[in-house]
Amino acid sequence: MAGRRTGRAGHVFILLFVYELRRFGGLLRQWRDRVTPTDFDHLVTGGSRRTPGLRREEVAELSDVSADYVKRLEQGRARPSLQVLKSLASTLSLAQAEYEHLCILTGHSITQPGRVNRRIGPATEQLLDRLDAVPVAVFDATWTLLRYNSLGAALCGDPSRSARRERNMAWRYFTSTTNCAAEPGRQDQDFEASLVADLRETASRHPSDDELTALITALHSVSPRFTELWRGGASRRFERRSGVIDHPDIGPVRTDSTVLTVPEGDLKLLVFTAEPGSADAGKLAKLQTLSSEKQLSA
Repeated sequence: MAGRRTGRAGHVFILLFVYELRRFGGLLRQWRDRVTPTDFDHLVTGGSRRTPGLRREEVAELSDVSADYVKRLEQGRARPSLQVLKSLASTLSLAQAEYEHLCILTGHSITQPGRVNRRIGPATEQLLDRLDAVPVAVFDATWTLLRYNSLGAALCGDPSRSARRERNMAWRYFTSTTNCAAEPGRQDQDFEASLVADLRETASRHPSDDELTALITALHSVSPRFTELWRGGASRRFERRSGVIDHPDIGPVRTDSTVLTVPEGDLKLLVFTAEPGSADAGKLAKLQTLSSEKQLSA
């Protein structure tokens, strides 16, 4: 029975890997179509072209491989070496996140020794102390909340009683347990895609982090939308977001949150601000006063 289970699991893994190679081939075709042939001086660009971007033969020439090999890659019938993948990425002018996504699809990990850092160092502590006039949250590279400053906790709530996964931004978003409603439409789509792209990039650097692997597996099991974005090659990084936080004391507060990357420990600061002079800015000022009064009376 154990042998049968192992065989079945192996069969499923092979099917998944074949699927990933086909996704890789589709992206390869898609991304060569967006490259402008005139960017390369030695290519003959005159006459009619059946494709808006690079021809398969041109990709082969520029990447120092055969046209037949490029064809097999695009059909999902071959797995490129890391050296070929780097050459293709250079030819197609891929962004770092796009290149890393292709690494994952083809089984090449951009690894970083050790697991995800989940410790706040002294430089970040010092920065938190100085940013006391605005709400700030500190996240690790998986978007799991590590700490708020005092105003951040006053705005978003004390997370100390929540399990680590319940403090993960991606988990809360894709399981609809977040208390921050984003602006509808395009911005919300960009936000969810950026969360997936950030998780994929972190997973490529820390493939041995068990907690991150478990998080991604759980997200696939509970959210078809997460799986769709993961397989679709989302590559937009999370940089900013506007949304409304429903606060129990001061009511809904509309904020703009901006991501600042902290070099120390690969941490992220999420800084919440409101339009100067707006009613929301007034609510944040009131919240700061209430927070200070609570600290004095404690």
